[in-house]
Amino acid sequence: MSRQLLILGGGTAGTIMANSLRRRLPAQEWDITLVDRSDKHLYQPGLLFLPFGQYEERDIIRSTRDFIPQGVEFIQAEVEQMVPEDHEVKLKDGPILHYDLLIVATGCRTAPEETAGMLGPKWHVNVHDFYTLDGARALRGFLQNFEGGRVVVHINEMPIKCPVAPLEFTFLADTFFRERGIRDKVTLTYVTPLSGAFTKPKASKKLGHLLGDKGVDLVTDFVAEKIDQENNKLVCFDGREVPYDLLVTIPTNMGDEAVRRSALGDDLDFIATNKHTLQSIEYKDVFVIGDATNLPASKAGSVAHFESETLADNILRHIAGEPLKEEFDGHSNCFIESGNGKALLIDFNYEYEPHEGGFPFAFGPMRLLEESRVNHWGKLAFRHIYWNVLLRAWPLPGISRQKKKPVES
Repeated sequence: MSRQLLILGGGTAGTIMANSLRRRLPAQEWDITLVDRSDKHLYQPGLLFLPFGQYEERDIIRSTRDFIPQGVEFIQAEVEQMVPEDHEVKLKDGPILHYDLLIVATGCRTAPEETAGMLGPKWHVNVHDFYTLDGARALRGFLQNFEGGRVVVHINEMPIKCPVAPLEFTFLADTFFRERGIRDKVTLTYVTPLSGAFTKPKASKKLGHLLGDKGVDLVTDFVAEKIDQENNKLVCFDGREVPYDLLVTIPTNMGDEAVRRSALGDDLDFIATNKHTLQSIEYKDVFVIGDATNLPASKAGSVAHFESETLADNILRHIAGEPLKEEFDGHSNCFIESGNGKALLIDFNYEYEPHEGGFPFAFGPMRLLEESRVNHWGKLAFRHIYWNVLLRAWPLPGISRQKKKPVES
């Protein structure tokens, strides 16, 4: 009888693992099943561009089944509960699935209900998000008719999916308003719970300067107590208030609700995971990847890609009874749209800060921590790479799963 590998989640991480492991596990020995609630695959980085009319929905939505390899069963269903003690997963209105190995790739979700006043009567009226398709759609409609006022971009709390996206939105908004000829009628304010513009000090300094150069006010150490929709104010626990005419907020990000129903997560429903092997801390036959983990790494597609290479090796080692590779180092690289047809690129891991230099090779062609049009083209080209290379778990030439040690300048 074949053994059962079950993957929960058909987003970036789950799809990569399905493709990688189907090629590496003998089909006569292992059945692979992937479960996801949706039959549509969303290119999440594209949500950043949708409000500004740079992408259409057809550019960022494909069929989930288009990326599930032959030999992997796809079940469209919602997970009710994981029961790792019994090696079972219960589906809502469906069967109980049994597994020998489980990969949890359930991602994370926005939780606007976690902040008092966020889901008031003005939600998706003048209080918007762009981390969901519905939110990005509604914000696009608002921006088409916006003629000026106080625009506040707000991060509610960390961690969040793609931590540079709020900065990118702010930079693109600056360009959007300039191109419409109304930038002088708009005040832009960036509000963050961090003590700087970003989590990493060197990049934070660079990005903070960019905000200042573009005339964006930076409000730091701001932990929102509530959103006062009646008076259009963002209210901090320390009493500070930031007024707005348009609030673009990134709500609290949390793990999938199935994690909570299964009592497997922390306070934010992220699963305790070994940060180097990607094995569950609590259950040896459970592995976790992508945004579902509690790792101190960015919740970003590049991280899922780098994790997947180590995880695929470790799945085979686990099956063979061999020690796992303690290899994943938190490697992340992210393009940061900075407006005006330019972008930056950052590359870092658990140990090394973002730094200057060339990428993916010493000579480039892209530059790290520098604005350039080449980096912007790289950002736009990534959508093609995502659909045709990354999701299918093909290697990316010149890009290592582990962060290379920065060259001292």
